[in-house]
Amino acid sequence: MTDPTTPNDPSDPSADLVVDPVEAPATTLTEAAAGPVRRGVEVIAEIVKRLPNGPGVYRMIDAKGDVLYVGKARSLKKRVASYARPINVSTRILRMVQATAAMEFVSTRTETEALLLEANLIKRLRPRFNVLLRDDKSFPYILITGDHEAPQILKHRGARNRKGDYFGPFASAGAVGRTINALQKAFLIRSCTDAVYASRTRPCLLHQIKRCAAPCTGEVDLATYGELVREARAFLTGRSAAVKSELATAMEAASADLDFERAAVYRDRLAALSHVSSHQGINPRGVEEADVFALHQEGGQTAIQVFFFRTGQNWGNHGYFPKADPTLEPAEVLESFVAQFYDDKPVPRLVLVSHALPEQALLAEALSERAGRRVEIATPQRAEKRDLVDHALTNAREALGRRLAETSSQTMLLEGLAGAFGLAGPPRRIEVYDNSHIMGTNAVGAMVVAGPEGFVKGQYRTFNIRSTDLTPGDDFGMMREVLTRRFARLLKEAGPRPEAPAVATGDADEGEAAEASAETVRPWPDLVLIDGGAGQLAAAQLVLAELGITDLPLVGVAKGADRDAGRETFHIPGRAPFRLPIRDPVLYFVQRLRDEAHRFAIGTHRARRSKEFVANPLDEVAGIGPTRKRALLRHFGTAKAIARAGVEDLMTVDGVSESLARAIHAHFHDGRG
Repeated sequence: MTDPTTPNDPSDPSADLVVDPVEAPATTLTEAAAGPVRRGVEVIAEIVKRLPNGPGVYRMIDAKGDVLYVGKARSLKKRVASYARPINVSTRILRMVQATAAMEFVSTRTETEALLLEANLIKRLRPRFNVLLRDDKSFPYILITGDHEAPQILKHRGARNRKGDYFGPFASAGAVGRTINALQKAFLIRSCTDAVYASRTRPCLLHQIKRCAAPCTGEVDLATYGELVREARAFLTGRSAAVKSELATAMEAASADLDFERAAVYRDRLAALSHVSSHQGINPRGVEEADVFALHQEGGQTAIQVFFFRTGQNWGNHGYFPKADPTLEPAEVLESFVAQFYDDKPVPRLVLVSHALPEQALLAEALSERAGRRVEIATPQRAEKRDLVDHALTNAREALGRRLAETSSQTMLLEGLAGAFGLAGPPRRIEVYDNSHIMGTNAVGAMVVAGPEGFVKGQYRTFNIRSTDLTPGDDFGMMREVLTRRFARLLKEAGPRPEAPAVATGDADEGEAAEASAETVRPWPDLVLIDGGAGQLAAAQLVLAELGITDLPLVGVAKGADRDAGRETFHIPGRAPFRLPIRDPVLYFVQRLRDEAHRFAIGTHRARRSKEFVANPLDEVAGIGPTRKRALLRHFGTAKAIARAGVEDLMTVDGVSESLARAIHAHFHDGRG
């Protein structure tokens, strides 16, 4: 995506378009007599005078320079002018107008270009008043490579740079893994890398368990292997019935020839294909390629389920919970979601939606333009396609019900936590810190974050301990370093901790309260949990005091006697140590928080330690790549033997010149001859 202030990138849908930033006159922002809404109206009214009548995208910007809202219009002048007359509009629109201090515009050639650019900018800028597609990710595909004599089957995610056939998307990596596993049983296609394929001298275990034909060692000739690949491609492109018929015919022919061993191979392959089909749930006969979107709203929240159907097969579903103002109609939310969803994903020929979209024809035209072929968007009312939408709608309803139940439980736990630790209100952001090391080696610190919707894994952080003057195993010193780095950076990036309460007050209007509930995390924590007792807590207090942070709630969680869960002692500045009742739900909640921090810290420490174990001293020598390293190890056996070798010995290895041999020798001998 391009920077919104420089949209003339030819790869962007806004190429060759014109950006027109329009700042409001300074006088309109300082008139003390004007009310907040009146001030925003005056800003917009002044800007409207200079707007064109053509299509484009507009951005409403607040006094801090943050984008409030991104919208598209068939006529920029008419659309923006409507904001200068905020009569009989929702609270959301009034708040947008009230906060507007400036606007920016991009003129486009057509309205479809405006729609595509709008989706691009919303995903990039994440304005607070737009529908936001949260938890967005790329979906995995199955790739059968086309750049090798013996094609490989593998899971692929990301840009399609490698030559081959891509099949998908699949809803999850697990769905891809299960499908590849079954396809290997059915078609015996290799999954090993090209490097492994080239180095095999005898069949691997996958051939022994009948999941690979082993073309690497000539167990099957390339022509026969190519036929297996052809069958796999045919199955993945929807010709599963034809493939099954071919296998059944071959099985019967083998049985007629009394070649029961070969017949058993075909029987097992047929069973594997049946396994794939049976685990795909609904497999519509009349829908070859489609995505199904269904939306359900309840309790001020929105759930959208997306089902993927390709080649007449169900390739899974994925749930989303977009951030949307409760005053928006379901169809408006769904339309914005679909436009953002396909901003970076391939579009199928058919898109089925549960609600008729306000600008369904325009969106279909925009997606067709992006895909380079006709894309249909439909809201089916009967028959098989309606059944697909109803099935997706049921899944959306159930997913939102589970989420609301979890949120309610989480809310009660946060309220209980506030009561137990004497907080001003339920914390919106909790940070938990832990360290991990073995005798001081590979020491790491870890921070996990939790909020109203549970753990926020995108906010997790690790800290490689850098201090060289720490005594090995000095947990207090490690905690001091972690907290110093974390909160010094937070002060620099987010400024001082705000004095506002952790939760929205009763004075906030309905729109503000809804927005606050949707905003899951904020930069500053409302509670910091330290894995440790009085000593760790004192170290944390000292760090925060040195940084000038005096009002941040701190709690030390000390393990009980014999490290028994349920006997934790809590240390809070100014209070005597205390325990919570053994069966208190708040205690279980704190244990989950601490255990998650411990799990994350241990996992990071183990990954770092494993990396160190497999590191080779040759990796640090300039000019030594994988091929020369392999040749050296094959010749000398170990890195230690290479270190003891002389220049003449090193030169006997293929690919090692005299200059490289001297460089290797100097590396291990500090430059001494």
